[in-house]
Amino acid sequence: MTRSEFDDIRAFLADEATHAGDLLRIARTLIDDLEHARMREAVLRTHYLRLLTAARATVASDAVDAADPLTFLRHELAERGQLPADGEAVQRILSDARTAAALLACLEQPAQKRPRGMRLRRCVGTGRALPR
Repeated sequence: MTRSEFDDIRAFLADEATHAGDLLRIARTLIDDLEHARMREAVLRTHYLRLLTAARATVASDAVDAADPLTFLRHELAERGQLPADGEAVQRILSDARTAAALLACLEQPAQKRPRGMRLRRCVGTGRALPR
């Protein structure tokens, strides 16, 4: 649900002309949305855990010098249709990974505090006269 939808619901609830039947309809819709979101989260968690397990197995295989340590990861990516296709630009994939790592690094940095106090605003420019 988008932020504007939440704002619309808040406004609808605050309106004194809203009837009890309307409130019941909104409650049912919100419960359906919540159930849908919980199911989506469960599916995403499952995909994440499978990918994490495959990544750990890949690293463990590499540690014991297995013949093809990427087997686990390759299998998981293939099931999701995420293996790079033949002829796909490897540089683009690597660039996406570098960009994602850079974005994550930015998110981990503490936010800079804004200076407190009054802000001075200055209007600089030529004066204009309105037509009469």
